[in-house]
Amino acid sequence: MSTCSTVSQDLDEPIAGTAATATTWLLLEQPGPWGAKALTQSHLDPALGRALEAAAQGTGVRIALIRRPGRHADCGGPAERQVYVAHTVPGNVWLHAATITDPQHLLDLDFTALGMGDHHTFDSVLQGQPHTGDPLALVCTNGKRDRCCALLGRPLAAELAASGVDGVWEVTHLGGHRFSPTLLVLPYGYAYGRAQAHAVKEVLHSVQEGRIVVEGCRGNSAWERPGQAAELAVRRATGEAAAETLSVVRTDGAAPRWEVTVAHVDGRHWRVSVAQGTSAPPRPESCGTSVLGSPARMDVVALRELRPTTALAS
Repeated sequence: MSTCSTVSQDLDEPIAGTAATATTWLLLEQPGPWGAKALTQSHLDPALGRALEAAAQGTGVRIALIRRPGRHADCGGPAERQVYVAHTVPGNVWLHAATITDPQHLLDLDFTALGMGDHHTFDSVLQGQPHTGDPLALVCTNGKRDRCCALLGRPLAAELAASGVDGVWEVTHLGGHRFSPTLLVLPYGYAYGRAQAHAVKEVLHSVQEGRIVVEGCRGNSAWERPGQAAELAVRRATGEAAAETLSVVRTDGAAPRWEVTVAHVDGRHWRVSVAQGTSAPPRPESCGTSVLGSPARMDVVALRELRPTTALAS
């Protein structure tokens, strides 16, 4: 069976620079089925879903629903729901957790503050605490959005859970169905595509040690897509694996070409030229449409380390 993910893989479509963008992720447990637009098409009150979408708009916060892997019968909803919030900008990465009984309380959060990396509103409103467990592996399984996410994502989430991986959740839309199975790993906010269970376990083990696996990585959600591609290119070129060591400090230009400055915590800087291309030949970008498209791709065309004086001048 040909799907958007098999076509993408057969055509060897590049994966770097394709992650969803968000400085902060807010995750709400919601069992039961999810529609294509899960916040307003699930057993969550759709009025609350619309209010949350409006509250988060323009703040850098992205809201997603999560559920435990397995059967999705909804027996009236849980008395308690798990909530997570994670900020993914290097230098201020954190992951906090809370349990709530009434999701309406999420509307009391200061979304602007959360998007800027301030967790105090989450802690005070929801009695949140720093997450002390294993990293979160959020596997996209929203088949109503794209069948690849169900066909490939649900078995991956189930396999990870069955093998004893803690912190695995099914999650709604992460973007890039054609890279299924896709997942987001928190707290650092790196997304992965075409994921296999053994590779996910390596990624999670590395995260526990404060390291980032570049293989299969789509990028860090903290950056816009040119920055995602640039940061991964610097990691490949230098062999730098430590988390929170690299930041995108400047992006000049506009589509189809950008000059991205990536900085290391040790003072080194790189200038990375990123060009937006199109993937050929045309192909379905999603199984939900029969329209053929040419997905945008981020191609790193040049990378050079800057001398200290040049870096300071930039």
